[in-house]
Parts: sequence; structure tokens; C-alpha cells
Amino acid sequence: MNHPYDVVALGEAMVEFNQIPQGDGSMYLQGFGGDTSNTIIAAARQGAHCAYISQVGDDALGEMCLNLWKSEGVNVSAVGVRNDAPTGVYFVKHDQDGHHFSYLRRGSAASCIQPSDLSTALLGNTKYLHVSGISQAISASACDTVSAAMAQAHAAGARVSYDPNLRFALWSLDDARPVIMASIAQTDEFLPGLEELSKVSGLDDPQAALAWAHQQGAKVVVMKMGVNGVLASNGQSIQKIDAFAVNARDATGAGDCFNGAYLARRARGEDVFTSARWAVASAALSTQGYGAVAPLPTEARVAEFLKSATTIAR
Repeated sequence: MNHPYDVVALGEAMVEFNQIPQGDGSMYLQGFGGDTSNTIIAAARQGAHCAYISQVGDDALGEMCLNLWKSEGVNVSAVGVRNDAPTGVYFVKHDQDGHHFSYLRRGSAASCIQPSDLSTALLGNTKYLHVSGISQAISASACDTVSAAMAQAHAAGARVSYDPNLRFALWSLDDARPVIMASIAQTDEFLPGLEELSKVSGLDDPQAALAWAHQQGAKVVVMKMGVNGVLASNGQSIQKIDAFAVNARDATGAGDCFNGAYLARRARGEDVFTSARWAVASAALSTQGYGAVAPLPTEARVAEFLKSATTIAR
């Protein structure tokens, strides 16, 4: 079956202000964020045909988001503009312990999304739908919308990709766990991080946590482990894919970059392990700049990087 879209994502976008090292620490670089927005842009830069489903405020920040997606070739026909809620904002600070986030997202336009805002035209004409736990956590209506989107995508023959992206600033483990488990059961491509999957499953061993995810119903599991690479399973075999050595500056959005690059390759028909290796390289490159969107690499840059890249064997 021919689909006009490779990847459609649903979720929340925000305008980002990322602290940069120059000056006295009060200088911030304006960018963009929101996990599924980052993912869809990453996929588009890798050559995938993409669309986004969301809500933004009828404000300058919302207009900036719309212009960003359009400039990246992402279809925005299903992005609503609300005059009763603002576009979200967040700040990123850096210190010796890593990066720290502060969010102004309560009551944001994206959190007001309803199942009736879904585009059946998009969900019925894509190879993959990508959703995340953050979108489920920002409001009850957003959580319902994610569930409805997953059901509609499956009914239309699309595959569902899900990253739980567990954030305790948004909900507790007790609240998150049943929602995440129910979502895993509806997931074709499960893309968690090891730390969050360990919390949800109660299992620290990567192999055991991966097996647990399959037991919940996930068909494919690709588990991100930072500098330890990725553990990937297609349901029949498991492969460990090492991380690549780079001079990392800012890991903001690296996991989202991985998701987008991975889905772009999967939409082309590549196997799980080849796609995961490409995505590991893409994520590594994304850490070499500041912010979630600006450093997202193109397909050509990843291909060039892989010609001479070295891995970190652990």
C-alpha cells in the first residue's frame, strides 16, 4: 500500500531557551523543543515525508513553531491554532551534573488537544504514527487523544511507535505505569530509555527489561542506553549496538533525534538493527551542538560520519 507520509507524530511543541557557555551564564540561545516535534523534524531531515498533529497558541511563539515545521517540510494541516491558550516555553541550564529543564507549559495550547482534533486523513495515510508518554502526561484530554490516535492508526494499517519518555515532573510512577503498560500493548516499535524502562518494569538488568517489554506486547523493542549504545530486539533476535565517539556538548533532544532517524530508516524498509545503528550515529551527531533542533543532522551528514566513525565498546 502506498502512503503519502512516512511518519506522522502527535504531541506538544515548545519554544526553547538554552543556556550557552559564553558570558556570565545569563545568555540563552532561542530554539525549539517538545519531544515529538523534535522527532518529526529529525525524521524530515533524514528524508522522510512527515506531518505533525498538535495545537499552538495564537501568539508569536506559535507562529514561530508553525514556520519551523513548514521550513523543515513537515505538513501542518493538523496543527490547530488556539486563542484561549498559549504556546509552551522551557529553559535549559547546564552545569557539571548535566542539563536541567524548567518548563512553562501548564495550560498550554498543546495540553488542550482533544480526540476530535485528530486528522483521520493523516492517520489513515502514514506508515508510522509516533507518540510519547509526555503527550499522555500533560493532560487527561491529551492522554485520551494519544490513545485514540493509536487506535485509529492501527485501524488504518499504520504501525505505532511509542517512547514513554517518563518525566516525574509531570506525573508519578504510580500514575504513569498503568498508562505506559497499556500503551506498550498497542505498540509496534517501542523506543524506551533503559532508566525509565527499569523504573516501569522494576527490572535493572537490560536483557530482563527488554524481555519484559515484549511480554507486555511490544513487537519491536529498541532500548536506548546513552554511552552504552542500544539494545535492540525484533522479537526473534537481539543485538547490542555500540555508541559512537563524539565530542558531546549538549544531549538535549538526543533521544528524540534517535527516534526520528530510526523511524525514517524503518519507513524505507530497513531492518531494525540497521536502522538502529544509523539512529545511534544520528543521535551522537546531535549532541555536538546546543539545543534540541538546531543540531539535528541530515541524512548526508550521517552518511559521511559513518565512513570514519569509531564506536565506544563497553
